[in-house]
Amino acid sequence: MSTSPDTAIDAKPVGTKIKRKNQSKKVLQNWQLYIFVAPAFLYFFIFHYIPMYGIQIAFKDFAPTLGIWRSEWVGFEHFIRFFNSYYFWDLIRNTLGISVYELIVGFPLPVILALLLNEAKDGMFKRTVQTVTYAPHFISVVVMAGMIIAFLSPSTGIINHLLQFFGFESIAFLSEPAWFKTVYVLSGVWQNTGWGTIIYLAALSGVDPQQHEAAIVDGASRLQRIRYINFPTILPTMVILLILNVGNIMALGFEKILLLQNPLNLESSNVIATFVYEAGLLDAQYSFAAAVGLFNAVINVILLVSVNKIARRTSETSLW
Repeated sequence: MSTSPDTAIDAKPVGTKIKRKNQSKKVLQNWQLYIFVAPAFLYFFIFHYIPMYGIQIAFKDFAPTLGIWRSEWVGFEHFIRFFNSYYFWDLIRNTLGISVYELIVGFPLPVILALLLNEAKDGMFKRTVQTVTYAPHFISVVVMAGMIIAFLSPSTGIINHLLQFFGFESIAFLSEPAWFKTVYVLSGVWQNTGWGTIIYLAALSGVDPQQHEAAIVDGASRLQRIRYINFPTILPTMVILLILNVGNIMALGFEKILLLQNPLNLESSNVIATFVYEAGLLDAQYSFAAAVGLFNAVINVILLVSVNKIARRTSETSLW
């Protein structure tokens, strides 16, 4: 029996209405779940999406007295000014240098620590190590910067006292540009490595103990079981976190850098985030700072999409 074109056209809206009705019914049936999701949705919508309205000031010569709409449109003038500036490549080099350094050193350590803690059998020892490694994460950035400055002081710092005790000369870590990246990265590793293991330990808790029992019966050593059972279990989690980390590689937080920054180490410590802060808030160059920040965000998006695409092609794990 054939269906006339008119019947097919009439059936399409009916099918759409039924589908919408079923979706509405599912929403009503699961209203508790939507209430749980609502705060997170509202947070991102209010504080992340609505402010995107102000991105247009990057393309205008913004004047607070005129407002966003009445300010003069200048197109890509601020972007061109930034690209042609003498400090452009210095900012890019410092931002990428610190971020890549932090990724190379900081990304594998939580994985290694999680694998080691997972093998620890002594409950008291394991809890003690977890507490000691997690605790630095809860130290505020300001306190952390103060500790770093105090510990690395050339005259009174404990690190330089230890160097002098072993016969080495004291080092002005925060006054020499060559040391800034290392100080920033290693202090961040100390503060965040323990906290980063939580996700991997949660993934390792899903390993079936029967797999280890069978591997032991087959004569597998502990290293072999870590390599062929534990590591593949956390590999998808590693891929997801790596994609997220690469996607934020240009979004280097400026708080700790700004607190550790001084005129002597500015050569290595001046990054895009601190430059946007100084240009936008201190020098009141709102449009120029917005243009630099938008450029930074676009680079992050490109990196995120590219790495996610590579991960999807090379493995079955990706963000989307």
